Amino acid sequence: MTSFYYECTNCKAHYTTENVIYLCPQCSEKQEENEALKGVLKVVYQYETCEKDFKALQNTNFIELLPLNSYRSFPKLNIGHSPLYCLDIEHNDKKIIFYAKDDSRNPTFSYKDRASALVSAFALEHNLNTIVAASTGNAGSSIAGICAFMKQRAIVFVPEKAPLAKLTQILMYGAQLVPVVGNYDKAVEMSRKATQKFGWYNRNTAFNPITIEGKKTAAFEIYEQFDFQLPDRIFVPVGDGVIIAGIYKGFEDLLRLSIISKVPEIVAVQAAGSSNLVKNLNNETPCFESAHTVADSISVDVPAAFYLCKEFITNYKGKTVIVSDEEIISASAILAKTNGLFTEPASAAAFAGFLKWIDNDIESAKQKNLIMLTGSGLKDLKSVQNILNMPKAISDISEIESVV
Repeated sequence: MTSFYYECTNCKAHYTTENVIYLCPQCSEKQEENEALKGVLKVVYQYETCEKDFKALQNTNFIELLPLNSYRSFPKLNIGHSPLYCLDIEHNDKKIIFYAKDDSRNPTFSYKDRASALVSAFALEHNLNTIVAASTGNAGSSIAGICAFMKQRAIVFVPEKAPLAKLTQILMYGAQLVPVVGNYDKAVEMSRKATQKFGWYNRNTAFNPITIEGKKTAAFEIYEQFDFQLPDRIFVPVGDGVIIAGIYKGFEDLLRLSIISKVPEIVAVQAAGSSNLVKNLNNETPCFESAHTVADSISVDVPAAFYLCKEFITNYKGKTVIVSDEEIISASAILAKTNGLFTEPASAAAFAGFLKWIDNDIESAKQKNLIMLTGSGLKDLKSVQNILNMPKAISDISEIESVV
């Protein structure tokens, strides 16, 4: 197996084990209700013995930077390697060029497949056949789809009001769906209790350190797709904080191998109704409020990866933007109508953050700005119904002028 150890985000203790481990045992014992997750573990590799040439790492599918015995353990699905587009829009009478990385092209149409694939592979290597997760929909449909391919059992706890399209995916993939009375945080609580009671392998982001290692792979692709350079700025939608933590971790790995000399500026974008991570970055004692936003995939009361994100954003001078639900839905429509990319609200938040950013700093629009598109718009059709005008049916061609 690749040589690595786990480091606690809070106390910095190290743990070396080939067995399943979730949180730092010391810090997790101090966990209190409504607190950000304590004891989140970061996977740290023996960088001094790792290959230092990026193309050589590519040739071995980055196995030296993954907690697996063999890359052959991965699902044989087209996960990751998502397209990078160079796009443009007219904004405030100016032509703005930007880049978008479209992870809705993954098998279950979201970024979450990156984490699910690695969790599934890790479970395979450790003879764990039942994987449990809590989800507002995307992570659940992701692990359900991956498990269907890998012939593993998936059990998914979801808030009872999760979007129907995502619940449909979970059921179609054959997973056991467990609706929970309450919100996402309640589903997380129930899934952890099930893990403890039945010994199922838990996929929950941040709780399981392997998920961040799966989500970091986009950073490697970004470096390659920008011709072994870096974009100036990356806009990432943030809820729990695990996608942005993963992207930071990928660039940090490359930095520690001296493949890159700096980490690009990364902008954490949150919805105004679910901005607990951004609002508490400078607070010694975080105070979290109930989340309410149309962007359900980033609607989180208590961001699980809060302390890890805070560390990354502080260390690498990250930036933040908060956008309203109205700005999110507007951004979704703009991106779809101008460039043919229909992305769900949680994903559109990143584009809304970019638009708000260049409104305040138009000079930055001349730089290489990358938007992370993390999920398909087909995941949540209800959220955009209010901005659609569905034409009436016609019965004769003579009526065509009334609708065109």
